[in-house]
Amino acid sequence: MRLRLARRSLILRLVGLSLLLLLIVQAAGFTVVRASIDRNARAQIARALDLDENIWRRLLEQNAEQLRQGSALLAADYGFRSAVNSGDEDTIQSVLENHGSRIGAAVTALLGTDLELRAVSLTDGMDQFPATLRQVVPRLASQPQGSQTVVMDGVPYQFVMVPMRAPVVIGWVLMGFRIDQSRADEVRQLLAVHVALVVKGADGVVKVPVATLSPDARAQLLREGAAVGELQTDEGTLLVRASKLDSVGGEVHSLLLRSVDEVVAPYRQLQVLLAIITVAGVLLFAAGTGLVAQRLTTPLRSLLAATQRLSRGEYDTPLEHTGRMDEIGNLARSFDHMRVDIAAQQTEIRRLAYWDRLTGLPNRERFREAVVRALAGHPEHPGRAGHATMPQPMAVLTLDLDRFKHVNDVLGYAFGDRLLQAVAGRLSLQVRSPDDMVARLGGNEFAILLLNADAAAAHEIAQRINQSFEEPLAFEDQTVDLSAGIGFACWPGDADDADTLLSRSEIAMYAAKRKLSGALQYDAAFDSASAQTLSLLTELRHAVEHDELRLYLQPKVPLHGQTGLAAEALVRWQHPQRGLVPPMQFIPFAEQTGFVRQLTLWMFEEVARLLADPRTQGLPLRVSVNLSTRDLLDPELSNRLADILARHRVAASAFCLEITESAIMDDPQRAEAMLNRLSEQGFKLSIDDFGTGYSSLAYLKRLPVDELKIDKSFVMGMETGEDDAMIVRSTIDLAHNLGLTVVAEGVETAGILEQLRTLACDEAQGYHITRPLPVDDFLAWQARQGVG
Repeated sequence: MRLRLARRSLILRLVGLSLLLLLIVQAAGFTVVRASIDRNARAQIARALDLDENIWRRLLEQNAEQLRQGSALLAADYGFRSAVNSGDEDTIQSVLENHGSRIGAAVTALLGTDLELRAVSLTDGMDQFPATLRQVVPRLASQPQGSQTVVMDGVPYQFVMVPMRAPVVIGWVLMGFRIDQSRADEVRQLLAVHVALVVKGADGVVKVPVATLSPDARAQLLREGAAVGELQTDEGTLLVRASKLDSVGGEVHSLLLRSVDEVVAPYRQLQVLLAIITVAGVLLFAAGTGLVAQRLTTPLRSLLAATQRLSRGEYDTPLEHTGRMDEIGNLARSFDHMRVDIAAQQTEIRRLAYWDRLTGLPNRERFREAVVRALAGHPEHPGRAGHATMPQPMAVLTLDLDRFKHVNDVLGYAFGDRLLQAVAGRLSLQVRSPDDMVARLGGNEFAILLLNADAAAAHEIAQRINQSFEEPLAFEDQTVDLSAGIGFACWPGDADDADTLLSRSEIAMYAAKRKLSGALQYDAAFDSASAQTLSLLTELRHAVEHDELRLYLQPKVPLHGQTGLAAEALVRWQHPQRGLVPPMQFIPFAEQTGFVRQLTLWMFEEVARLLADPRTQGLPLRVSVNLSTRDLLDPELSNRLADILARHRVAASAFCLEITESAIMDDPQRAEAMLNRLSEQGFKLSIDDFGTGYSSLAYLKRLPVDELKIDKSFVMGMETGEDDAMIVRSTIDLAHNLGLTVVAEGVETAGILEQLRTLACDEAQGYHITRPLPVDDFLAWQARQGVG
């Protein structure tokens, strides 16, 4: 066996080397012959273009001479000279029009001895004597035997001017003719050379008014201009000889073009014949030597090819020579069985690795590969160069179902699986193109890849998904309302690579879930790992540790003479470089990163320290402190607050803890349990921004709430909107019926304050009463009010 393999290898090397040398010699010969033909053809065309250029210039000179003869004939006309001498303007105009029309002149004009225009006949769509000609007249007058090319509206004209003598000069005759297509066609017929005039007007616009080229070649010439030395057209390669004509009003280049292919064509047949002979010789040589090696090497080559196909992952092609009843046949049959087994295993592995078994959608890994491929194949991706076109955007949209864990806990995992399958079906109906992809990333999280979609298109898809979720899902006797947090990120604006694009789409999705928004595009402010926010967390920690935070209080005044003094505690950041930083510039970031829990504890500590201050111990002061979602979900919150109360020896009843509706609804059961514990400790509880969330009355009745705080958007709209006033009135009535007190925030005017008093609102807070105040200013303010 080794001897046979050695013989086969030697034969193949000898045959391959011989064929290689033969091909190299033939290729070198072809290269030399082709280069020589091309060089000789170009030299021949250059000589022909020299002759063409001389003939073309001579033709233009003859054309100018004909113009001069026509002008001289008009100038010598006795009747015309008599009319000029007598000043018969009608006769002059009639003669100019008739003579110009007879010889096809575009401009026929009579000028006085002072070279001022006396009469003119215009054709070619001209309505007045062109201003450009006023520059040409003195030049033509100084050389009556010459001519001048003038560009008007992108069209070249040839002008001559001859004196009218009787016997002294009594005027000048000016005539101009368009250099039109007929001249170029004449040269084309006589010399078999293409002619083109490239005109660049004074406004910089390039035109090709005269050309014998095809429309495609003419358009290409218009794009490249007169500086081109070689033109590639649908007719082949054209060599260009350009010469600039002396012109006024723009640049005129005369181009003569000859085809290289027409000169080379006779030699191509010889090359084809030589190629046929070479191919025939190579084939005969290969066939003769190949027959020697075929019987020895064919079966083993087949096995070698099969191993290569298997290494590339190609398992569909059956192995040849499995019918031989010898050792090679046995090897081929065993190898083919292995191919079939590996194919089956690879199919199953690929299905498990790239597809979600429950929904049949691509999984996270396959989705990521699709995004990577989409970016790698895009002409504007950093991995690709040499493209200057505008990038076609793409977007990744990620969504996470709301309350899916609750569905699993209440209705079971089998129902949850059916829900996921139904959601997959609805999402698949929303994609616009078969190139887009819907995937399940895991759990109740899905993603959609949108190719050629910008932010507006991605937002539209997200809105359509939300609309499709408005119809509940019904399974047998169970109906489930669907909602989801949806976020998306766009390439190239939001990310440069696939992993960043996926990550930022998820960040936008989590931000949408926190804000209860239908859909949000990625913003660096959402991302605690972005370059804009990397240093903010460190600065916030530094602010807490170095006493840069300040406690502010905004009073809540009673409207019906109730006893007691209330205020809302607010935090401000006195930054050493940036001054007083507004809370909206750092509170949302603190909520996103979880640092809001440290801020809450800081505020609680500062309020407890204020309540323990001798200046406030005699005051019936109750201070409201805001709790976030992360605070409510902290199982140690009640213990932490109890430690602060014990350390400062203040009562829990001096605090009112304000919680937003959305914070409660993120995890209602855990929130309810924590609120019950806080209420048992003696804290007063308030629902902040009431009316902007979606909490139900059933939850409101179950929660140990003492107060409702009406959102300022409704309060501020009371003076101008009946709907807002009705909402405020209904909220006050509802709260009082439930035994709760009502606080209205956003009181900006005295009119709003009076309306709230009329509607029996309990307390009010807003800029009309006072802005948030530092502690010392707040104590001074309450002293002026006579409270306490």
